[in-house]
Amino acid sequence: MSAMQVRPMRPEEIAIAIDWAGTEGWNPGLSDASCFATTDPDGFLIGEIEGEPVATISCVNYDPRFSFLGFYIVRSAWRGRGYGLQIWNAAIAHAGGRTIGLDGVVAQQSNYEKSGFVHAYANVRYGGTVAAASAPHADVIDLADVAQAAIEDSDATVFPAPRAAFLRAWVTAPGHIGRALLRDGALAAWGVIRPCRTGYKIGPLIADDRSAAECVLSALIDATGGGEIFLDVPAINADAVALATGLGLTPVFETARMYTAPIRPLRLDRVFGVTTFELG
Repeated sequence: MSAMQVRPMRPEEIAIAIDWAGTEGWNPGLSDASCFATTDPDGFLIGEIEGEPVATISCVNYDPRFSFLGFYIVRSAWRGRGYGLQIWNAAIAHAGGRTIGLDGVVAQQSNYEKSGFVHAYANVRYGGTVAAASAPHADVIDLADVAQAAIEDSDATVFPAPRAAFLRAWVTAPGHIGRALLRDGALAAWGVIRPCRTGYKIGPLIADDRSAAECVLSALIDATGGGEIFLDVPAINADAVALATGLGLTPVFETARMYTAPIRPLRLDRVFGVTTFELG
């Protein structure tokens, strides 16, 4: 068996992992690469055999306690030879003693369990074609007009670690459109829609209740003129599921959110759209 060398990706090489994710049918966003390295550039690993990329993985360290794993891909021609385990072990070592989260595809969930990951809940991707309402949205504003601190405070209720740099990049990335709903001057809901290889993905979509989420979701759809959209929803949030199905969206993909250790309590009732399966 040829030896594989594992090393951190250079920033421009993150596009390799994203291209492979596209080939796997994960439908990445067009500006994802520029956002993903903002938190932990050393957390993106590539495995090479004689200079040829054969495997990728990411394990992004958000803070001293939490890391998130994604982009675990071995090219089909190189599978079954132990290269996946080699790059997996390198990623786990990068996380150190941190709790690790991931969104595991159905086929791999039993393998993740053998590695110490525990199923927390399912995330379901809903997709379909929707029309723009072209109606005014009272109290909905551009997300760029919301204080960064307010966005970070809201995100802290639904994500296990602070991620200020990532959020700044995500909100301002080329092609990303953000909208927010204010109630009595406070941030009640906010979300981002971004162009992907196919259609648009909406994420995050964070809201105090379904009504607020629906208002921002409608404004995001209107901002792009409608079309094919995808929304990743925690299955345990019944209001989020109802919002997706109420638009006529249907399940197209499923993952399991899994962790290696308990995390602090999160307000999953506020999550109407997951930011990204790759970075949480």
